[in-house]
Amino acid sequence: MDAVRLGIVGVGGIGSAHFNCVGGGRIAEMKLGAVCDIDPKRLEYCRSVIGDIPCFGDYREMFKSGLIDAALISVPHPLHAKIAIEALGAGLNVLTEKPEDITVSAAERLNDAAKKSGLVFGIMFNQRTNPLFARARELVRAGEIGEIKRSVWIITNWYRTQHYYDTGGWRATWSGEGGGVLLNQAPHNLDLWQWICGMPSEITAFCDEGKWHNIEVEDDATIFARYPNGGTGVFITSTGDCPGTNCLEITGTRGTVIVEKGRLTLKRLAEDERELCFKSSESMPSARPEIEIFEPKEQETAHAGILQNFANAILHGEELLAPGYEGINQLMLTNAAYLSQWTKKPVSLPIDSGLYDRLLREKQEESESKHGGDKQTHKTYSERWQVRF
Repeated sequence: MDAVRLGIVGVGGIGSAHFNCVGGGRIAEMKLGAVCDIDPKRLEYCRSVIGDIPCFGDYREMFKSGLIDAALISVPHPLHAKIAIEALGAGLNVLTEKPEDITVSAAERLNDAAKKSGLVFGIMFNQRTNPLFARARELVRAGEIGEIKRSVWIITNWYRTQHYYDTGGWRATWSGEGGGVLLNQAPHNLDLWQWICGMPSEITAFCDEGKWHNIEVEDDATIFARYPNGGTGVFITSTGDCPGTNCLEITGTRGTVIVEKGRLTLKRLAEDERELCFKSSESMPSARPEIEIFEPKEQETAHAGILQNFANAILHGEELLAPGYEGINQLMLTNAAYLSQWTKKPVSLPIDSGLYDRLLREKQEESESKHGGDKQTHKTYSERWQVRF
């Protein structure tokens, strides 16, 4: 194989951006093999850009066509695992859009299928390519700030208008999307939170449904997390704040990492705070941390970076930056937050996926599905899909 032939399932908003990226030759050793969408107008658009692109209305036909080596899944969230499992079963490598699906149980089924297949399985957690978050992970995992005591992420610059929610027939409903800001916008941040700080052992959350918009899912959420080592974390997100904030602060026993306004600040203590606390003869000693500022020279490669890494993994065995198996961690946090809201109590991780699925079905049965399809236009990559501070 000299180039990965990619088949895209779903060429709507983000799918059409991937189509234009790969079709435009931006990914080395990857080319478009075929596209699939149930909307004929989407396929007409693809033909208007690339006249001879093979088009399918049924993804199963594309999977068995012999025209592709890998499938990129960019359809509504509840279909991710189902279609990805079928792609793996057809012998295709898979890259799925985030989230991995809408439930932990669906992610478990997909992960099992991927492991059995032995094929390359990735997920589009494109914000992992941002040098600031990569540096934060490196510092934390190397013990540069000691043991984590607390993390706080205020990520409220996901502002959306009512028009945004009205443009997609599947959006902002329990039956169509399976959740709100925690499942649509904030999966990137929830993934980065656990990628950097690890997974908590318990979640307590408050997820306000339709607080700022006329929608049935949450558009404002606060998560309080407890970790096995006794540390805590707070995660606050919303699509109702304008202009909003993006600030991550991680405090450890030997210092603090702050990611804000496009730079990382490291405040490193000369000695561990736990030793200072119990050995100092002063009541309020003056701590003068060493301060380092990291402002990356390179830009995040975003979606194109994940696509290139996926191609390299298939052709050259390169390690995936965002393995698909890790998508279950973000879903575990999201599902736990919803469970906490629905049951009005803390939820231990891993969650009771059977209980979650039952309660979600109840929400879906009461869901007011919207008529009409997705009204989004075809797109190229834009800044709204990258990290904004």
